[in-house]
Amino acid sequence: MTEMVFGATPVRVGDPILPRWWRTVDRWALACVLGLFGMGLLLALAASVPLAERHNLPQFYYVSRQLFFGGVALAVMLVISTFSPRNVRRLGVLGFAAAMLALLALPFIGTDFGKGAVRWLSFGFASVQPSEFLKPGFVAICAWFLASADEIGGPPGRFYSFVLAVFVVVLLALQPDFGQAALVLFSWCVMYFIAGAPMTLLLTVLGIAAMGGIFAYGASEHFARRIDGFLTAEVDPRTQLGYAANAIQEGGFFGVGVGEGTVKWSLPDAHTDFIIAVAAEEYGLIMVLVIIALYCTIVFRSLTRLLRERDPFTRIAGTGLACAFGVQALINMGVAVRLLPAKGMTLPFVSYGGSSVIASGIAVGMLLALTRSRPQGDIGDILGRGR
Repeated sequence: MTEMVFGATPVRVGDPILPRWWRTVDRWALACVLGLFGMGLLLALAASVPLAERHNLPQFYYVSRQLFFGGVALAVMLVISTFSPRNVRRLGVLGFAAAMLALLALPFIGTDFGKGAVRWLSFGFASVQPSEFLKPGFVAICAWFLASADEIGGPPGRFYSFVLAVFVVVLLALQPDFGQAALVLFSWCVMYFIAGAPMTLLLTVLGIAAMGGIFAYGASEHFARRIDGFLTAEVDPRTQLGYAANAIQEGGFFGVGVGEGTVKWSLPDAHTDFIIAVAAEEYGLIMVLVIIALYCTIVFRSLTRLLRERDPFTRIAGTGLACAFGVQALINMGVAVRLLPAKGMTLPFVSYGGSSVIASGIAVGMLLALTRSRPQGDIGDILGRGR
């Protein structure tokens, strides 16, 4: 009956799951993710070799680890992309609960690896950053709350989502991890806006966040040091921002050549937070523009496909995931060119890091699952029939 009224996409009931998945998934977005991962491996070959030599490890130690973590991430992404929206919601709730427990354990058993913020659980052979896995789960559970608020007799989901967002933001800020806290707050604001929140409320929340930033500047030496470094007119060429800025300038349009860059020998985080500086120096503006285009394509196509969605949870959660994915990339690149203060945030699928790449695989897998074509009509067509 639904197909007779609203029309149908080419999904045939009874088909094997893989052919049905292939016909309904956003193949352009999937190709862009594979392109980003391929570029990440290419840049890892350039950026991580000096790091391996400094730690007396095999030359391609970090490259092989990135290949392993990336393979796991892609496998997880493909499996999750076959899920229904209901299973995506269940996965998000369970993942959020697990990540929250790990986050609460950080003050007791976490480590900072000498970076001034306790963000990791170390197991000796590997480490996990719980905040990376918290984000997709947070988006899913908040979208569930916001969608349920519009149901007849439903719970006060908007209030629940607000309380949860405040709790998570405060918890992240105490690490301190202000970059992830800002990203979580941004994703919540986007979802709340999509769910029908008034602009005055969102402006009030942003005002409170700004006051929180002022308080953090006075209370946290870690936060104040990064803000002062960003606002300083002269950049110390011996700092990470100084090395990154010089590398980007040296790269020009075509780059200095494969393997000819020098910033990877100076930047301790060249393979993670400042991987875009390595790309700009060795491959030039051309590669940077290609990377930006891949991120923009994933976000734009996801948001375009979500415009057809009638299910509130799918629409809200998909928008939150797409915007969080794009803004994380924007923050990472903005820090490298000194448009934003240093955040300690990775470039999804490109930067080295097991937690980062696997969490990105989970988030994009959920996004691909939510943007798959389903038997339904466009929202505009449905509203038009009701007139």
